Amino acid sequence: MKRLASIVLLLLAGVACRNASSGSPMARGEELYRLCSQCHGATGEGNEALQAPAIAGQHAWYVAAQLRKFKDGVRGKHPDDAAGLRMRPMALSLKDDADIAAVAEYVASLPAQAPSRTLPSGNAENGKTLYTACATCHGPDGAGNAEMKAPALVRTNDWYLLSQLQKFKARVRGASPDDAEAALMLPWALSLADEQAMKDVLAYVQTLR
Repeated sequence: MKRLASIVLLLLAGVACRNASSGSPMARGEELYRLCSQCHGATGEGNEALQAPAIAGQHAWYVAAQLRKFKDGVRGKHPDDAAGLRMRPMALSLKDDADIAAVAEYVASLPAQAPSRTLPSGNAENGKTLYTACATCHGPDGAGNAEMKAPALVRTNDWYLLSQLQKFKARVRGASPDDAEAALMLPWALSLADEQAMKDVLAYVQTLR
């Protein structure tokens, strides 16, 4: 409840200072990130209890694209996506593309971290074979691909990646006709036989860090 109250206060403060803000885009991004830090952490390290992933060092173009999708209702509207539903009002607090770009650049500027492994039951050897398909978009090193609009995987928590694979497989994410990039993930997520296969591929991603 205290965290929710803090977020509400920061949202109200953001509305009050939108037109008063000045300075460089990076300074603006740092200011806007105060709200994001309530869930994602001051250094973008993430918070599993809040289902908020590590975002430090993620590509700015990907962060900006996801914020626009949340803001436009392309992502974060499914009733079974609790974490996505929490993100939507945060994205709506950003007034325009300039704000989105500023906070995305700030997130990208945060030192990238190597989140610790939380899925010990994954088999990296099996996952290596499965990852061959992932490499087409995310790259053989998991660093992402701007041309394919595929994010870096090596900078993200394994528990978060597992939750997203589960959402893709259940069509909680990627079913929107306006989300072309996410739609590309659907057939691959559906090709994974079960949760163990998901854990295997994520165990391999861990070895790329």
